[in-house]
Amino acid sequence: MNESTVTKMKQMKFYGMFNAFKTAIESGKTDHYTLDQFVSMIIDAEWDERHNRRIERSIKNARFHYKSNIESVNFDVSRNLDRNTVLRLAECEFVEKNENILITGSTGVGKSYLGTALGYQACIQGFKVSYFNTSKLFAKLKMAKADGSYLRELAKIERQDVIILDDFGLQALDSHNRITLLEIIEDRHNNGSIIVTSQIPVQGWYDVIGEKTIADAILDRLIHQSHRLELHGESMRKKRGINKG
Repeated sequence: MNESTVTKMKQMKFYGMFNAFKTAIESGKTDHYTLDQFVSMIIDAEWDERHNRRIERSIKNARFHYKSNIESVNFDVSRNLDRNTVLRLAECEFVEKNENILITGSTGVGKSYLGTALGYQACIQGFKVSYFNTSKLFAKLKMAKADGSYLRELAKIERQDVIILDDFGLQALDSHNRITLLEIIEDRHNNGSIIVTSQIPVQGWYDVIGEKTIADAILDRLIHQSHRLELHGESMRKKRGINKG
């Protein structure tokens, strides 16, 4: 009967239950539980298994450039990074409130690492996240306009709870990218969160975007209800020899 039960669990893809039930039988611990305790144990195992698979799937779908986590963030006082502020953001209430996070600082100080770490936290909390290198995203969407898939690509972005625009402002926006950014920001205003990392201080973003009317529209929506983190200090790449933007 036990062999039949574990086979059915596996066939029904109840992998958490399968592993917990099989382990309990093989270890001879089934007698250590009352019936309701045993049922609770295998249900908890299945729930944990599915929860972990959802997180792994969310992280995979986010297409992060590299792995990072909040626990490894350097809170040295010279970096101008308050631990309590970051840990509060890591609770992801900003996602529930459709707020944005703007992370600025010179090259190599850890902007991309921090933004990605917050993205990982959002995945763990069950939110849909997508990571983008900003220049590559604009190039992809420009090609999408040419082949007719532009609206479909925008819809994919709009469905995300959080998008990360990494390395924003490395190049001034042309007219096409300016309108694209406006459409992304408008779609997400009060409907999703954006994490932006940039070497350019926020006040310099007007020049990056160009065309004052559109820049005003974009930045009014982006900066409103945003959390701003300005990192200081020397390059983390030089200190550690690793690729953390």
